[in-house]
Amino acid sequence: MKPKAYVDFTWPELKELPRSIPILLPLGPGLDLEAVDRKEAISLEPLPYGWPESGLGIPAETFQRFVDGILNSLRLDGWQDLCVVAGRGETLPDFTAPTLRLKRAGDPTLRLPVGERVVLIPVGHTEQHAYHLTFDTDTRIIEAIGRGTHAGLPDATALLPVLPYGVSAHRSSYFGTLNVGGRAYEDFLVALVGALVAQGHDRFFFLNGHGGNQSYLTNIVKAAGERYLNAFTATAYLYLSTTEGIRALENQRTSGIGGMGHACELETSLMLYFDPRRVHMERAVDETDFISTPNYYMDWIEGGALVANPPWYDDTRTGAYGAPTHATAEKGRLWLEAAVAEKMELVGEIHEQHRRRMAKRVLKHQ
Repeated sequence: MKPKAYVDFTWPELKELPRSIPILLPLGPGLDLEAVDRKEAISLEPLPYGWPESGLGIPAETFQRFVDGILNSLRLDGWQDLCVVAGRGETLPDFTAPTLRLKRAGDPTLRLPVGERVVLIPVGHTEQHAYHLTFDTDTRIIEAIGRGTHAGLPDATALLPVLPYGVSAHRSSYFGTLNVGGRAYEDFLVALVGALVAQGHDRFFFLNGHGGNQSYLTNIVKAAGERYLNAFTATAYLYLSTTEGIRALENQRTSGIGGMGHACELETSLMLYFDPRRVHMERAVDETDFISTPNYYMDWIEGGALVANPPWYDDTRTGAYGAPTHATAEKGRLWLEAAVAEKMELVGEIHEQHRRRMAKRVLKHQ
């Protein structure tokens, strides 16, 4: 029997389940999870790369800390039966949970075309999204934006599978939210850039779908820039954050300041457009009573000079920051188109930055 998907639940639904249910963490695609002899098992999203056979192997200790970060989040929520699932004969470190070996259909090796392409690296997360959205909301949104960007620039980009795990410092406030940990996350993705550089790639764009990842991605691009001098590594604040992107938001939104933040008008609209089965609008609750002061308030482009991380339960009962009842599929369509156009423009800038910098270095050495 195929295991249920962890990300198909909302956080209140997941919280009601017995903690004795087995939780599986698959490494890569094609594993025969139906062969798992564990009653009522639940499967997390597959981790797409990191071990040698994935084609993007990173140092074993770095990979181990990343996987163990996921497992530790699950333990903190009380799950008792955890298992990593991998292919037979694959090279893996010793994790803090047993590894189950299964037959794998197909080759998990990722092969990206090498050349003058920006490697798109979409990163999402497995995180609560209030009563009405599923745990994979950030992952599915940035995956859609990444696919749209690659489809629009097929010869100028290469696309990695979306990474469904990131950082949530508010993990303990709402059941089911995972947290790899900041240092493990940074080390994992800097090592990923290194693996791609070793294959001949020299331009990278982290597409971020989850706000909790953002400060760590800034550290990642800084570390990669210092370590890989002939590569250009960049990220951007989530999506719809450039001048044109903000204009697209303002043209369509009907909520006021505070209506867009998390499980909000924006994210709910996007999900209504491309995956409405994962949206339970009858459960949506507007929560805009964020404790705001002139230099600290919540909206999609977070405002004010102060940076802080108070407990989420100070501001939201349901886990939402914003006004999801304002969401519509038509807004989602327009905002997805605008987000893809924004990322395509930024890809062009990354190419231009890299080319001009390499040309300038050549001139300096003539």
